[in-house]
Amino acid sequence: MNWEDNCYLLSKRKFRENANIINIFTEKKGRIDGIVYGGTSRKIRNYLQISNKLFVAYSSKNENKIGYFKTELIKPISPLYFNDKEKMSALISICSLLNILLPEGQPNKKIYTSFEKLINSLDLDNWIILYIFFELNLIKDLGYDTNLGQYNDIKDNSETKKITIDGYDYEVPLYLISKKIPELISTKLIKKSLYFTRNIILNKFFLPNNLLFPKSRVILENYFN
Repeated sequence: MNWEDNCYLLSKRKFRENANIINIFTEKKGRIDGIVYGGTSRKIRNYLQISNKLFVAYSSKNENKIGYFKTELIKPISPLYFNDKEKMSALISICSLLNILLPEGQPNKKIYTSFEKLINSLDLDNWIILYIFFELNLIKDLGYDTNLGQYNDIKDNSETKKITIDGYDYEVPLYLISKKIPELISTKLIKKSLYFTRNIILNKFFLPNNLLFPKSRVILENYFN
C-alpha cells in the first residue's frame, strides 16, 4: 500500500539506532503512525518537530504491520514559538490530545481543517479564545455534544453559569454558551474556560478509557492564573 499526503506531526519517539516512529495527522488518511529511517540524522530531526507541517510518502507491504514514511518539510510551525511558552504549550497540548483521541486510520476532514485554522491563528491577539473554542468543537466532532445552546436565554450579568451535563457539574463561562467572543476577557475567565473544557474531555474520553491526560494541557492552563 502506497500513498502521499500532507500532514502535521503529532508525536515522535526513537526507534532503534537511527530511526523514529512518528504519529501524524493527515488530510486524507487521518491519524497514522510509521517509521522514518534516518529520523535521528541532523537533517531530518531538525524538522521532525511537533506540529510542523510535512509532506509524507507512505509505503507498506502488509496492512497489519507498521509502514514507512519518507518525509519533507512543508512549513515549520513549532520553531516560530520556541520563545513563547504559552503558545508552545498550546501546540504540544493539542497535538497530544489529537494523538490520543483520534482513531487510527479514520479521516476527519472537519477536525483537520479546524486544527489547521487554529495553527494559522496563533499570532492573533485572541488566540487562546480560539484554542478554547477548538477544544469545544473537538469534543463535539468526536461525538459528544455538550448542547450548551440550551442555556442561551440567560439574561443576568454573571460571567459564568453552573450547569449539569450527564451527571457532572460544571461552571461554564457564558461566552462559550453564546459563542460570542468578548473584546476583553480576564485571565481568570480564560482559566475557567480551560478548566471547563479540560473536565469535559476528562469525563467523556480519558477517565472512561483509563487514559493518561497530557501534562502539557495542564501546564497551558496554569499559565492563566
